[in-house]
Amino acid sequence: MISKYFRSITLAVMLMLSGVLLVGCGGVSAEEYAQLEALEKEVASLEKQASSLKDQRSKLEREIAEKNRKLEECAKLKQETKANLEKLGK
Repeated sequence: MISKYFRSITLAVMLMLSGVLLVGCGGVSAEEYAQLEALEKEVASLEKQASSLKDQRSKLEREIAEKNRKLEECAKLKQETKANLEKLGK
């Protein structure tokens, strides 16, 4: 999902660079300038969205690590309890 956003960002950057080259070769029309501004806004939006998704991923990874730690604790307690029950049964 994130790679899709980076492809969009790359495309937008390439279009902006093309716009810069056009400026060097002549004038930029108002329509082209408006398109360039729209692309810049889209890039900024996509970068913000990618950052938000990275933050969400980090949060989820922390939650998973915490749950895995709790599962390991439970498994350890289960083994200890099982061992204690076996001692009582003998």
